[in-house]
Amino acid sequence: MTKRLIRPTWAEVDLNAISYNITQIKEALLPTCKIVAVVKANAYGHGSVEVAKRALQAGASYLAVSLLEEALQLREAKITAPILVLGWVPPKDTVLASEANITLTFSQTEWLSAIKDIHLPKPLKVHMKWDTGMGRTGIRTKDELIKVIEALNADQRIYLTGVYTHFATADASDKTYYLKQKDRLEQLTNVFKKVWNKPVDIHMNNSAAAMLYPKEQQPYIRLGISMYGLYPSDEVKRNTSIKLKQAFSLHSQLVYVKKVPKGEFIGYGSTYETQEDEWIGTISIGYGDGWIRKLRDAYVLLNGKRMPIVGTICMDQTMIRLDGPYAIGTKVTLIGKQGNARIEMDEVAQKLETINYEIPCMINERIPRRYLY
Repeated sequence: MTKRLIRPTWAEVDLNAISYNITQIKEALLPTCKIVAVVKANAYGHGSVEVAKRALQAGASYLAVSLLEEALQLREAKITAPILVLGWVPPKDTVLASEANITLTFSQTEWLSAIKDIHLPKPLKVHMKWDTGMGRTGIRTKDELIKVIEALNADQRIYLTGVYTHFATADASDKTYYLKQKDRLEQLTNVFKKVWNKPVDIHMNNSAAAMLYPKEQQPYIRLGISMYGLYPSDEVKRNTSIKLKQAFSLHSQLVYVKKVPKGEFIGYGSTYETQEDEWIGTISIGYGDGWIRKLRDAYVLLNGKRMPIVGTICMDQTMIRLDGPYAIGTKVTLIGKQGNARIEMDEVAQKLETINYEIPCMINERIPRRYLY
């Protein structure tokens, strides 16, 4: 739900860009391939309910989240599409998933044993996770797989509807490990087909694999970062013909403007000294919002021009050096575009020595999201 805008700082989420990105990727895939829209972590900071609804309208068939709480939030928003929880859910909470028709991930016989005596109001749907090399969770060996299948067959209340794995290096230029994971996947699949004869959905390709190998035969792909208009890596961006539109932008307004004489200091720790008489503007965003102190030397856009952040970023405010006086309320863009000038998510990520995935996720709930329909 969009919060009322009182504080002059907000993020904009272009839902039309979400639709565009899904359409671009869907058109590159084989016609039979379906899309799982990954909306975990509040849709990578974009807003899970709004993005989920738009993704389904744009052609996604399935939703995926990390936590059961995230899945229940979507159900509370009257979203009836299939939802898969990718993360581990405590056995005691399988009742909630059963009631809400939410599919859970499992990979342990112990987990199945723990729910044997729990009353499930409805059949419980599950997907089995295989660890082909990510090293987090999942079945790794033939023996594990067979034992899990035996335990699954012993409980008729549980329905296996899917199997999946996750690639660790699909976005890298060196494909050695990616191919090794594919080989492990094939080995497990061969064993699985011998011991399980009921239909299941199989999904393994993430955004990177889907964009680099769109014509590979697969019933489902999971779209995460690319759905939001961000490329998983420079390698993917260089080697795919699929063009994306960034959906997220971040904005504020000048709340204070003053002319500061030469030789004065700005901010905590006196880390910035004016070299001449300078115009300094203050905007209402800081590390308490996720705009962290390490961005102290980054740039913002104002009047279509780059202006540097100066001094230490405060919890709630940030100071910028202006090229002259500006009116209170003048729009400042921290991520996005003004005129011909642009600050990409990748630029902010590079400044923070991290990946673009992290940037919208770190802009927290103090910043309201405005949705462009």
